[in-house]
Amino acid sequence: MFTGIVMDIGTVVRIEPRDGAALYEISTALPVADMAIGASVACAGVCLTVIDKGPRSFMVQVSNATLDKTTLRDWVPGAPVNIEPSLKVGDEIGGHIVTGHVDGWATLDKIYPDGASYRLVFTAPDELAAMIATKGSVCLDGVSLTVNVVDGARFSVNIIPHTWAVTTLGQTKVGQAVHIEVDPLARYIARRMEYALEAPARKEA
Repeated sequence: MFTGIVMDIGTVVRIEPRDGAALYEISTALPVADMAIGASVACAGVCLTVIDKGPRSFMVQVSNATLDKTTLRDWVPGAPVNIEPSLKVGDEIGGHIVTGHVDGWATLDKIYPDGASYRLVFTAPDELAAMIATKGSVCLDGVSLTVNVVDGARFSVNIIPHTWAVTTLGQTKVGQAVHIEVDPLARYIARRMEYALEAPARKEA
């Protein structure tokens, strides 16, 4: 479990094909000595397992299934990565509950100033659009954000200067895809509605 509060912008050091998948080494300013082998770390919102570590970096193995469903397949050495260690019992939940199970991609359509902040407008996949609500929570590349406006499959979020500076959102370009994870509660509500609509078919069967 995570909260969508990014603790560091790490950097991809190397990528190595391994056993039908890929090994990623990521450097970080976080205390790597405190990361246990087998611990979960959110990398750009994707929950990955630490399999090895060095003095200032850690290694994760990424399966082909994850490569197929995330932007990790496009990462190159030098790429910046939002990092958040897993939540511990008793930790403050500063954002919202995030699982690290990415639902898909959202595409950045616009960036424009909004006072001292920035307004970012994204387009979500059609299958996720109904699970994004005004004033609800959404996780983009591992960052917990509040949705400001929803218009069909498009939605906007407001990024304050602090978040702009300490996450990769400040480096995101128009047209770029970011990981999106909808609020877990929205998933269950959507599934409940889907199940209710399936009820007549189940009765006929």
